[in-house]
Amino acid sequence: MEMILLLVLSLPLLGYVVYKQTRKGVASSVKTLEYVFIVSFTLSFLLFCCGLMIYDADYHKAIDIVDGGYSPFASKHLLSLLTFFFLAALGLLMLWLKGRKMPPLLFVLMLVFVLIGIPISAAVFCQVTYNTENYAAWMFGFLPFVYIVTTVAVICKCVVEEAAVANDKVYRNKVLNYLNQKMSNTKHQPFYILILMVPVFVIIVAILILFGQESDSMTKVFTETTTWRFSTKTHPPFLDHQGHYLCTVAVCGDPKVVKPLRLGLRHGHEIIVNRQLLIANAFEELIQENLPGLHRVIRGFYDKYGYPLSKKITSQQGSNLVYRLMKPLEYFFLLCLYMCSTKPEEKIAKQYSQS
Repeated sequence: MEMILLLVLSLPLLGYVVYKQTRKGVASSVKTLEYVFIVSFTLSFLLFCCGLMIYDADYHKAIDIVDGGYSPFASKHLLSLLTFFFLAALGLLMLWLKGRKMPPLLFVLMLVFVLIGIPISAAVFCQVTYNTENYAAWMFGFLPFVYIVTTVAVICKCVVEEAAVANDKVYRNKVLNYLNQKMSNTKHQPFYILILMVPVFVIIVAILILFGQESDSMTKVFTETTTWRFSTKTHPPFLDHQGHYLCTVAVCGDPKVVKPLRLGLRHGHEIIVNRQLLIANAFEELIQENLPGLHRVIRGFYDKYGYPLSKKITSQQGSNLVYRLMKPLEYFFLLCLYMCSTKPEEKIAKQYSQS
């Protein structure tokens, strides 16, 4: 264990030694600062990926909050967000590695990618820091924060240097040479960058539309979510941690098949109930009242197998199948209730009552 811990702690130091050798000729203070940015960016990216694995449910899916949470980004539109992030990261890397060595036209294009990433990163940061008490805010929020800080540092380093070198470059192509001379002008460069941001953004969106995205995917990726800052959707009731698999069936099944009746209250959480669920719970209550020893045995068996079963019901078809398989037991429970209870329908109706 000590050896593993020592290895983990030595990895950053080893990485710095390797990085230092690959950046010969660069001042030590610059190399140290660059390495800090690299480590921060890498760690923040890994945290972001971990967050996506834990918070991966779309707003329309019923979940158990113990198992995870709702995603801050709509999966249907996530391709758009990932594309702009990739281009922004590519632009940042190119500016950092080559900077003024790039032709001005390519330099400006990379700068446009990076600048488009700033408002998107700000939107991501605002989206995920809605509830700062939730540790997910820090898992998701670190990456956009590091990106913005790194971007400011790289831009400050590149803009003036590139403008000075670009003045000395000459292209045979008249159009490229004209663009080069215009964009190498320090006074006009910010103007051209702002002008290019609009067509570049439109072109990227147009390409994404060809891959099934929508023209407004960059807004819907934030709004078609639930429980986050820009969310506009509501989610189904949370599944109880000791979830009744029939609760899952009532929520996830086809309404024409499972026939949901109303909202109910289970352990402080709102759930959707149907008649099959009400009958099953009324039967359990009947057993508990008359045969408490048998109820403990049945309850122990159900807690052991019922909750794992509820986690495996993840589709509408699966919910419909479980509902149909439970029909014979539902009729058996109903028969027992009518034989042993003086007011069976009243007992069924009061289950999961909110009053």
